[in-house]
Amino acid sequence: PILEFFNIKCRESGLKPKCAVIVATVRALKMHGGGPPVSAGKPLAKEYTEENIPLVTAGCCNLVKHIENAKKFGVQVVVAVNQFKSDTQAEMEAIRKASLAAGAFDAVVSNHWAEGGKGAKALGLAVVAACEASNVENFKFLYDLELPIRTKVETICKEIYGADGADFSELAEQQIAQYESSGFGNLPICIAKTQYSFSCDAKAKGVPTGFRIFVREIRSCVGAGFLYPICGDIMTIPGLPTRPGFYDVDIDVETGQVIGLF
Repeated sequence: PILEFFNIKCRESGLKPKCAVIVATVRALKMHGGGPPVSAGKPLAKEYTEENIPLVTAGCCNLVKHIENAKKFGVQVVVAVNQFKSDTQAEMEAIRKASLAAGAFDAVVSNHWAEGGKGAKALGLAVVAACEASNVENFKFLYDLELPIRTKVETICKEIYGADGADFSELAEQQIAQYESSGFGNLPICIAKTQYSFSCDAKAKGVPTGFRIFVREIRSCVGAGFLYPICGDIMTIPGLPTRPGFYDVDIDVETGQVIGLF
């Protein structure tokens, strides 16, 4: 989201952010540190509910990469450690130390889940301090719009994902040529890929290396003002209709059955 917000929305709107907030959890970093798989509906493994400093520390490499990525845009970075009831002080402190070492302005525990607004006060104050310490003129984009489409995609893959490069299918190559010849080559890029890894392999946790991003095709949203490469085996969400489906969902008061679901 930071990548698209900075490179697309801020470019179009003229906004110049001063701070980026990166939300981290102990459990997510344990997964990136080599923790066991998590499956919906199944109990969490004990590694996620009991203190395990080595797993947290190992997984912080993923957080560090996100901090480094955000700083490439010239903004301050505040890490919000979203606390769960099973997280320990030692685990959260390990995240804080790794964040500060990576160049974050601050790393603050946010416990709004348990304490409401009071639990997020420290985070809010940290963001205010980061903004006050930031020079808005330091904000910058990752790439120039006038660069070729291929170059812009490769820049994102290398600089943000840490890939060795990008490979384009024959269809994607044809689409690039079509867009550039039609005058749409100067649009920004919004890459569609798995959110579970920097690579296209959702199972590759932490900060994978030695991989390339495969671009299957490149679709256009000319009205919205961007191109979006489809990478790996990701599927996009279909657009919503003008008449939402929930209008047809109801309950049969006599039988109690839900009707209209599809």
